[in-house]
Amino acid sequence: MEYTDIVMENFTCPKHVGEMEDANGVGQVGNPSCGDIMKIFLKIDENDIITDASFKTFGCGAAIASSSVATDMIIGKSIEEANNLKNEEVVDALGGLPTQKIHCSVLAAEAIQAAILDYKKNKKK
Repeated sequence: MEYTDIVMENFTCPKHVGEMEDANGVGQVGNPSCGDIMKIFLKIDENDIITDASFKTFGCGAAIASSSVATDMIIGKSIEEANNLKNEEVVDALGGLPTQKIHCSVLAAEAIQAAILDYKKNKKK
């Protein structure tokens, strides 16, 4: 299986790794067929702008790289913009993924959506 240099860089030196203690939106998704689990932490300000994002991912290199790139892509964006992030955009930012690893980019987009949903639920309380 051939990975791009961008995938390898984000796998070996991922950005935004770790649990965020003061996150106000947290989303976790998993893929039972491959065993990947992705948890996204978001810090969102009063204007619904994502000021920080981090992740904890248990999975393959493509899952870790997808998490790294996706969190990087949404920092500074509104929750509406981030909620509309498509997995194809994550794949493009990685310079492509092997077909059997596309699901990793889907998990990243779904985890971000889950974290935004969590933020909205918490905000209503």
